[in-house]
Amino acid sequence: MKLLIKNGRLIDPASGRDEVADVAIAAGRIVTLGKVNPDFKPSRTLDASGLVVAPGLVDLAARLREPGHEHEGMLESEMAAAVAGGVTSLVCPPDTDPALDEPGLVEMLKFRARNLNQSHLYPLGALTRGLAGEVLTEMAELTEAGCVGFSQADVALADTMVMQRALQYASTFGYCVWLRPQDAYLGKGVAASGPLATRLGLSGVPVIAETIALHTIFELMRVTGARVHLCRLSSAAGIALVRAAKAEGLPVTCDVSVNHLHLIDVDIGYFNAAMRLTPPLRQQRDRDAIRAGLADGTIDALVSDHTPVDEDAKNLPFAEAEPGATGLELLLSLALKWGTEHKLGLAQSLAKVTCEPVRVLGEALGSLASSAGRLVEGGVADVCIFDPATHWTVRPQALKSQGKHSPFAGYEVPGTVKYTLVAGNVAHEAA
Repeated sequence: MKLLIKNGRLIDPASGRDEVADVAIAAGRIVTLGKVNPDFKPSRTLDASGLVVAPGLVDLAARLREPGHEHEGMLESEMAAAVAGGVTSLVCPPDTDPALDEPGLVEMLKFRARNLNQSHLYPLGALTRGLAGEVLTEMAELTEAGCVGFSQADVALADTMVMQRALQYASTFGYCVWLRPQDAYLGKGVAASGPLATRLGLSGVPVIAETIALHTIFELMRVTGARVHLCRLSSAAGIALVRAAKAEGLPVTCDVSVNHLHLIDVDIGYFNAAMRLTPPLRQQRDRDAIRAGLADGTIDALVSDHTPVDEDAKNLPFAEAEPGATGLELLLSLALKWGTEHKLGLAQSLAKVTCEPVRVLGEALGSLASSAGRLVEGGVADVCIFDPATHWTVRPQALKSQGKHSPFAGYEVPGTVKYTLVAGNVAHEAA
């Protein structure tokens, strides 16, 4: 199929391109950026006047709930949510049921995703069998099956010896280990430690639950030389430690979620279970540090932390409710909202959800490594076309995700996705 996108404002953060131009697409790849050859005869033309034509978004943390949690989300519904949000590539954690600790499970998931012809799916393999934290998985076999890294998801790894062996093995073969820094024993609460948690009578998670874990990870990185990606930092102290580790030269990257970029513990209000998240929302100083760290490059990527939760698991008292929120369809808008509030240009805001996440993934992307998160001639045509001037109100029931719970319900946010192209095919078109 030949496609022509006309008169759009092309923004490619990776190259610095920002101009009004046309895009010609054929056979799933970008043929021309800029002046299109008059001999190019498209089968369809999209008028992008007044719209931004950007690389498709890359989300490093999106749970699709399949296999094992189909009552909370199906591959079909969550992939539809992804393209509705302009997300053309996504990474899913291994905490499915069963966990992604066998090559056959990974191959099945990737096969199902390919047949949907929507976003590109990149699974993380389980670091230990069943995420039990005891026996390492066969990382080489999981990599061959399509895994881009190895993770414990939200299951803290209590045994430091197991973590050391995992990092040693990963370092030997050049794999990246994805870890969420949280102490296994200090991180069992449901809200961030502080005056609010005390006043509400909620068990707290102190900042040291994150910083102790970070110190351990960094010490093991120094010994093993392993590359680590830190998932969903939540505290000012944690960000300061990462900044120091990067200055030291440790091969570490990190991300934060849209929830922690915009919300704080006070937003819990009167036990609003939509604010029950992992890690818990922290104080304003932590949010301010996250916003600054994302702007100055300490934090590499912004993620949706998409975790659909069903009604029965969410409509419970705060401490009993299952943590998680729907986020795929909000990633672009909340990135733009942060950029506007931080007085950043569109390119800088988009970089955190396009080319910067791709840099985290690196060569694990395989054939897409050279063009994902970018607009480049000859590259795969993964494109998000959106209107930056319009605003929309978040109404969870209107979202395509099977999960209908969002802490941003009722918020007015900028940026409406008009078209999402995946490998040159129109995967989403706004009504």
